[in-house]
Amino acid sequence: MIDTNRINDLIGADAYGSDDEKIGSVEQVYLDDQTQEPTWVTIKTGLFGTSESFAPLQDAAFDGNRVRVAYPKDMVKEAPRISSDGSITREEEASLYHYYGNETPAPATQLYDQDADGRIDGAVGTGRDDAGEGYDTSGPNTDDAMTRSEEQLHVGTEKVETGRARLRKYIVTEQVTQTVPVSHEEITVTREPITDANIGDALSGGELTEEEHEVILTGERAVTSKETVPVERVSLGTETVTEQQQVSADVSHEEIELVHPQNDAQPESDSSR
Repeated sequence: MIDTNRINDLIGADAYGSDDEKIGSVEQVYLDDQTQEPTWVTIKTGLFGTSESFAPLQDAAFDGNRVRVAYPKDMVKEAPRISSDGSITREEEASLYHYYGNETPAPATQLYDQDADGRIDGAVGTGRDDAGEGYDTSGPNTDDAMTRSEEQLHVGTEKVETGRARLRKYIVTEQVTQTVPVSHEEITVTREPITDANIGDALSGGELTEEEHEVILTGERAVTSKETVPVERVSLGTETVTEQQQVSADVSHEEIELVHPQNDAQPESDSSR
């Protein structure tokens, strides 16, 4: 059970289910009329936090930042829809206990809600015909005024995944052609007449002989080699682009009309709005 001294800290705290999935944030805390123990909380759920689901605080834990209820997220979100108007009736409480598999306490408790300012706002809501002031049916205890309410549209944003991008490296082979100069040796024959300068070399071999003289020819040929070198660094990043979007939703409000006692068939609308 949550410590009663920490009720104010519950308001606005993140609420998680027993499956460690975030459900939403705590909007209201309901207290037992007899023991003043926190018994229920409403948790804002939905795409923009526009609806509230009741969840029991029985077996719940609170660490100062998070409230962890003893039921999974989907079960809390599918709980019976009950108006979080400051009190719940005996029948509504019974339906909640039945949904969560708990036994309804006897006698049924009257619950109140505590807002973020620490005020405890009580509202009679036992579901009986002898309800106190503010009951919607004419009676001896009926207040002399009606409360007109309306729905207000709250628009927010949430971050969702819209796509994924990744870098993939693969090998492409292409033909590269380059021109390189190559050299080679060719045979040349030089004939020179006998002169006084070379006559000694000419007569050194005898008068008439047979002989061969060999010359080795050399040439260059093109060869290739390859090496891998880094040429570029590529990385992925994100940038935030803000655009305007229009969101439309239907909202309802209450109207109050005046019914003349002399002629109930001709109501007169409230012109003060």
